[in-house]
Amino acid sequence: MTVPTQRLNKRMAELGLCSRREADDWIAQGWVRVNGAVAQMGMQVAASDDIRVERAAQTQQQQQVTILLHKPVGYVSGQAEDGHAPAVTLIQARNRWREDRSPQRFHPGQLRGLAPAGRLDIDSVGLLVLTQDGRVARQLIGAESEVEKEYLVRVVWRGPAGEVRQNVQAVFPAAQLARLRHGLSLDGQALKPAGVDWQNPEQLRFVLREGKKRQIRRMCEQVGLTVVGLKRVRMGRVTLGQLPAGQWRYLGPHERF
Repeated sequence: MTVPTQRLNKRMAELGLCSRREADDWIAQGWVRVNGAVAQMGMQVAASDDIRVERAAQTQQQQQVTILLHKPVGYVSGQAEDGHAPAVTLIQARNRWREDRSPQRFHPGQLRGLAPAGRLDIDSVGLLVLTQDGRVARQLIGAESEVEKEYLVRVVWRGPAGEVRQNVQAVFPAAQLARLRHGLSLDGQALKPAGVDWQNPEQLRFVLREGKKRQIRRMCEQVGLTVVGLKRVRMGRVTLGQLPAGQWRYLGPHERF
């Protein structure tokens, strides 16, 4: 019987050792061994194969940083587009939150490979995670991620009597609220159940376990709501807290998503 195999970098990512990109880098450096032999790029492995990583790779991984930014309006999460600056440009020493208790010291090398793990569109604000650590990115935005993301969403309703901006909760149909929780589709795919409740008469609280492009805005459009303000306040067990807009801090050594 043929034993199923897969590429070594994919297997390492599945085991939670690193991201696929990190795996390729470590293999190229000669830091990975399979069944005692130095691994080769692109090799196939079985589930029973013994995969070991040298200390040099672990040391490199421990030096990687994860940064929490309170993204303001007007910045894009990823690459610069349409003249708008990427959020990573805010990661400067002068923008570090003075109440950050992390022992980490900032240096420009920490910007190398620093990428957003989850997006916020240009009109949205709140918690944006940027990381050099592929394990963190996989946990937050990997295909199998179940990490909750919590948002506060200010809405306007366009109902039969026209636009309602105040006390939307009083006039918004309960059946439409139920559809937001479960029953909508985007891009031809049914959405996972979501936690959706009123935070106050003009603001909804969303808790999602997925992150399609502009998901909340598009969900709201399907039930007659227009989003006029969107703020991400939590990812997993990590909250935005008192972090001021435009400032950042390091993920603490004992914090976990």
